[in-house]
Amino acid sequence: MLRKLRERFILSAMAAFGIVMLMLVAGINALNYKVTVDRQDDMLAGIMEYEQIRESRPPGGEPPMISDMPWADGPEADFTTRFFIVHCNGEGQLMDIFHEHISSVDQEEIRQEAERILSGHWEKGYWKDYRYMVRQEDAGVTIIFLNVFREQRLIRSLLWVSVVTALLSFCVVLALTVFFSGRAIRPYLRNMERQKRFITDAGHELKTPLTSISTSADILEMELEGDEWVENIKKQTARMTRLVSDLVALSRLDEEVPFPEKAEFSISDAAWETAEAFGAAAQAKGKICTQQIEENLKFTGDRAAIQRLLSILLDNAVRYGAEGGEIRLEVFRRHNRIHLMVSNPCDVEKIPDLNRLFDRFYRPDEARSADAGGTGIGLSMARAIAEAHGGKITAESRDGRIIVFKAIF
Repeated sequence: MLRKLRERFILSAMAAFGIVMLMLVAGINALNYKVTVDRQDDMLAGIMEYEQIRESRPPGGEPPMISDMPWADGPEADFTTRFFIVHCNGEGQLMDIFHEHISSVDQEEIRQEAERILSGHWEKGYWKDYRYMVRQEDAGVTIIFLNVFREQRLIRSLLWVSVVTALLSFCVVLALTVFFSGRAIRPYLRNMERQKRFITDAGHELKTPLTSISTSADILEMELEGDEWVENIKKQTARMTRLVSDLVALSRLDEEVPFPEKAEFSISDAAWETAEAFGAAAQAKGKICTQQIEENLKFTGDRAAIQRLLSILLDNAVRYGAEGGEIRLEVFRRHNRIHLMVSNPCDVEKIPDLNRLFDRFYRPDEARSADAGGTGIGLSMARAIAEAHGGKITAESRDGRIIVFKAIF
């Protein structure tokens, strides 16, 4: 249990840190991508303006300089701004390409890309290392392609650096969390150890007066045979003795290694032995107990503890199952896992809260449970035994009338 607690602490801490790092990396890169794309679109809009000025200049006039435009990146913009402009007629056919600001272009490839852009009715997008923008005009269509190789490389570099940094940070935090996790849960472990020690010591201290009360009640019974007060004393003493014994046993199940000497045994034979002991008890209460146990199932664990788990489930079914109902025990292997299932019909008007059935001292019907002699910690012990063997136990309802307890290993 303590190991699982530490694992859950580490898992929770790393899940929270991982989510924060994921959001941080995604946010930084998404913001960087948006800022970069907006800047590219602003530059494309500026080049559109530059193209209008260039086309409207008088014959023989000097072409405008990019460095003179308000959006230009300094006096070197004529050499650093690489783009070309494609002019198409109204039918989408390539007319000419203005490529003074780029070294070379493949006209056939550009023609195919221009046809693809126009057929898709796209206004903006990417093609290879270029960001393009389309402008519709009366005389045709103008497509401007801006080389954004450096910007795209910076986007990829930031993504790579942020992801690597996040992964390295995750590994460092994981190592630190594992290192300090023992110290973080130390107060809880200390309180837990005190609680277990108190339960164990109290259990031993209570056994002596309980034995004395039981002995005195036996003597009184010989003198006052049939006295209801003596019977009640004996009944409550026996119940208190079982409760103390169960509490001590449950406290031991919370230890780091509750079953240090696990061994392979036939869980099929263990189930048969346990079921036979409850067959007569079920029949005495007018209930039917059936078994469907797969043969030769091997399991590594504590045989007595597994039988205790089955005894708890069968005892609950016998005590609280509906009159005349069928108590069914199933043991089988499925997908390399061993399933132990105990089902019984329930005669209550409403199925209890199944999530709370495994809580200590929880009893859906206090009066009925007390009459049946239950202590309210049996299912808690069953869950502790299952978890100590690396399994889990659950409860579910079928048709609102049948309760099924299932332990999976």
